[in-house]
Amino acid sequence: MRRTPLYRTLRRIPNPRLTGLGSGLFCTAVMFLLACLIRLVAGSSVVAYGVLFLPVAALTALWVRPADLVTAPVGVPIAFAVGVLPVAEGTDGFGGQFMGLVTTLALNAGWLYGGTLVAGLIVTVRKVRLMVLRRQGRPERGGPAPGGPARGKRLPAA
Repeated sequence: MRRTPLYRTLRRIPNPRLTGLGSGLFCTAVMFLLACLIRLVAGSSVVAYGVLFLPVAALTALWVRPADLVTAPVGVPIAFAVGVLPVAEGTDGFGGQFMGLVTTLALNAGWLYGGTLVAGLIVTVRKVRLMVLRRQGRPERGGPAPGGPARGKRLPAA
């Protein structure tokens, strides 16, 4: 079977499996670093931040392990809120910065909802795919081999 160049390129992309906490930390760290970069390059462009948030949310949902799928749509909005701090426009002092953060989150809720929706859809598709594979009796990638011991069952002592 002949593979297309796009397929070969996509197969070379790394496919890590992050835990629930790891995926949240990954998304938060990447969004914070991107916000700092945007602040240096484009000033306070929340639109650029929102556009970059969508692929990061998708990667987070793709890279979370199957056992922790539910954590991706939870961690993604938290990462958006933490990461937006550098580009949120606020005045001096804690109160001014807090009001700038709240205002930025309120005015850019579309990006937040969009990224959360992207993560939720990807996670839902992955979960349905896993359920179909389990129903067919095929193991998921990285799972036990067919005929091998099932999870949670002990092997008889030798």
